[in-house]
Amino acid sequence: MFELNEKIRNLTPYEPISGEYSIRLDANESFMNLSEELMQEAAKALLKTAFNRYPDPLAKTLAEGFGAYYSVAPEYVTVFNGSDETISVIMNAFLQKGDKFMTLEPDFSMYRFYGELAEGQSVRFEKNGEDFSVDADAVIEKANAENVRVIIFSNPCNPTSCIIKKEELRRIIGGVNALVVLDEAYMDFDGGESLLSEFLSFDNLVILKTCSKALGVAALRLGFAVAGKKITGALRAVKSPYNVNSVSQALASALFSHPDYISGCTKKVISSREELYRGALSLKEKYPVIGNIPRPHTNFIFMEVENAPRLFEKLKERGIIVRNMGGYLRITAGTGYENEKTLKAIGEILEG
Repeated sequence: MFELNEKIRNLTPYEPISGEYSIRLDANESFMNLSEELMQEAAKALLKTAFNRYPDPLAKTLAEGFGAYYSVAPEYVTVFNGSDETISVIMNAFLQKGDKFMTLEPDFSMYRFYGELAEGQSVRFEKNGEDFSVDADAVIEKANAENVRVIIFSNPCNPTSCIIKKEELRRIIGGVNALVVLDEAYMDFDGGESLLSEFLSFDNLVILKTCSKALGVAALRLGFAVAGKKITGALRAVKSPYNVNSVSQALASALFSHPDYISGCTKKVISSREELYRGALSLKEKYPVIGNIPRPHTNFIFMEVENAPRLFEKLKERGIIVRNMGGYLRITAGTGYENEKTLKAIGEILEG
């Protein structure tokens, strides 16, 4: 009888919340769909797509659009089928069986998943207490002592919404013998600490970006890796040759041709986040069961609350979905109506 191997035997599929809910603030998506003008332009791009041909293996036009928007030369950009594929390819390529990789906890859970699936050994570095800060010297010391081959973390962080300063990042990257994978998926919402303009200064750095957050096209499943010539060459060699479909390439290329539109949408999301954050702080003043709410640098807030799972279920009963993170709720910034409705519901539930 055929048996599954040990590393996949006990795995269960990732199951996001499904069903119909009036308000969905659980997945850190943008609350804005494409404008009608962009929809029309996307439709024209779709009509020009050669469906009988394989897609461009290097997604050249899309890499150029990404590079123009983020001021990165396209020869340093590798395009992937979402950040999940990016992370999976990196872990499988840069880790050999038994190699150690480090995550800075709490952080995006899929880093450990893909690292362990690549048969790497997980090393966890715990962030400091309530403010989720990171001691750069301690990271360097642990990474080198453990002979870690890959360090991967998000900045700003998902789920804490906190950010690590540039000077700390530079120290970590320059002080370790590992590949540093810096996931800047949320940096559009607080770009002051981005290292995207400095990636060529480090031969052990790869920066990840996505279309799913600020760009508001999560449906296209597009991720990007930015690195120097050596790492980019390796990534292009190990990825699947036609990994990004022609439709996603065409539609995202059309989007990148409208940089002012992208910037405008990003500003609206930031405004919504600030509105949500102020409302959460007001609730905290009124209800002592609400604890730490770190200053957000993403498109969501991270709110500590006693018995968070019960509050999550009560919101769900009202048709409002957020993300239950144990002792915290992660709440994505939504429309003004969605923010107001969610904050009001939290207040009513806590009052009851």
